[in-house]
Amino acid sequence: METLLSRYFSFTQEYIMFMTPISLIHFFVAVALITMLLYFYFKSKNVYLLDFICYQPPDNLRVPISNYIEHFEICGFDDDCIDFQLKVMERSGIGAEACVPISVHELPPDTSLNQAQAEIELVLFTCVKNLLSKHNINPKSIDILVANCCLSCPTPSITSMIINKFGFRSNIKSVCLAGMGCSAGLLSINLAKDLLRVHKNSLALVVAMEAVAPNGYKGRAKNKLIANVLFRMGGAAVLLSNRNEDKKIAKYKLQHLVRTHLGSNDKAYHTLFQEPDEHGIVGVSLSRSLLQVAATSLKINIRELGPLVLPYSEQLRYGWSVICSKIWGSRNQKEFYVPNFRKAFEHFCIHAGGKSVIDAIEANLSLHKEDGEASRMTLYRFGNTSSSSIWYELCYLEAKGRVKKGDRVWQIAFGSGFKCNSAVWKCISNLDPNVTSAWSDRIHRYPVEIPTFDH
Repeated sequence: METLLSRYFSFTQEYIMFMTPISLIHFFVAVALITMLLYFYFKSKNVYLLDFICYQPPDNLRVPISNYIEHFEICGFDDDCIDFQLKVMERSGIGAEACVPISVHELPPDTSLNQAQAEIELVLFTCVKNLLSKHNINPKSIDILVANCCLSCPTPSITSMIINKFGFRSNIKSVCLAGMGCSAGLLSINLAKDLLRVHKNSLALVVAMEAVAPNGYKGRAKNKLIANVLFRMGGAAVLLSNRNEDKKIAKYKLQHLVRTHLGSNDKAYHTLFQEPDEHGIVGVSLSRSLLQVAATSLKINIRELGPLVLPYSEQLRYGWSVICSKIWGSRNQKEFYVPNFRKAFEHFCIHAGGKSVIDAIEANLSLHKEDGEASRMTLYRFGNTSSSSIWYELCYLEAKGRVKKGDRVWQIAFGSGFKCNSAVWKCISNLDPNVTSAWSDRIHRYPVEIPTFDH
C-alpha cells in the first residue's frame, strides 16, 4: 500500500510540474483575450459628433421693432400690453435680424395647423437635406432618428414627416419628444447616445426646433406676453455616430452628459407653464422665480459634473470651503469658493434664453464677458430658438475659428419642468472656419455692441 501511495503522489507531483507552465500560458492568454474584449467593448461606446447644420432664415423674414408694434396694434392689444412687450424686447438682447415664420408676418397672423406644419417642414427638411447632402449620406444609412419640438406635436409625428420626406428605412429606430422645453436639444442627444450604446455601428440623426407660428398669445396676462417677444424661428440637425471608422472624420467626441430635473419641487415645476388664462386663452407663463430656479438647478447639475471635469486643485478648494462652512456654521453662499470652470473648458455655450439668463449664469460661474459672447451674439441675431440655440452658439465659435483640436466645449441648457442639462464635447479634429454655415455670410460683423431699443 505504501508503495502504491508513494508511486501515486510521485506521479501527481510530476503531472503538476509538467502542467504548470501550460496552465500559466493559458492564464496569460485568457487575460490578454479578456483585456482585448474589454478594450473593444468600451472603445465602441464612444459617441462622435460628425457634423451639424443650423437653419438660416432668409432676411425677408426678419422682424424689426416697427413690425412688432404694428402687429400688436392689429391683434388688438391695449396700450398697456404693447408697452409691456416693448419693454421686454428692449431688455431681451434680441436684435432686428431675428426672424419669424411667414405666417406670423401676415396681418393678422395665421396660427392654423397647416402653417405650423409648414414651418416644421421648412426648418427641419432644410437642415436634414443640407446635412445629408454635405456628407453624401444615403438616407437609408441612418439607423436612429430623434426629434424634439416642445409646443407643437402633430400627427403623424415630426419623425414620421422626416421619414416620409427622405425615405428612411422601415426598421429605423425613431423617437419624437414633446413638452421638454428648451433643454430638449440635449435630452435628444442623451437619448441618441443611449440608443447608440445599444445598437453598434450606427448613425443617429437628431433634429431640434420650436414651432413659433401656432404659439402666439393674444391675451392680457403679462407673464404670458413675455414669450411673444422672446422666441424666434430656428432649428438644427445633428449627425452622431458610434462607428470607430468615423473617428477620423468627426468634429467632436461626447465626453459627459449630465441631467438635472427639479420637477418634484412645486416652485420649479410651475416656473415655465403652458396653461389658459382666466379667459381661456392658452399661453406659456414665465414665473418671476425663473432666474432663481435656474441658478438652483445649475448648482445641482455642476455638483455632479464638477468632479468629472474639474482639476483636483479646484475640487479641493471647493471642498475645503464647504468643510469650513460646516465647521463655523456659515450660511453665506458668497463665502463658498466658486470653482474656476475656465480651467476645465475653453468654450461655453449657454442657452440663449434671454440676456438676463446669460448674465446670471456668467455671474454664478464667475465667467468672463467673452465666455458668453457666443450666447449673446446668437440671441441678438437669431433670438431664442429654444432647443437649437446651443447649436447656433457652437456654430458661431466655429465660424470665428476659435475651436481648436483638443478644446473642450460646455453646452448648458435649461427647460420647463424645471430642467438643467449639460453636455461636454472634446474637439478631435482641425476645423475649417470658412465652411458655409448659418453664420458664415456675416460673421465678420460680430461681435457687436448690443443696443437697447427706444419706443
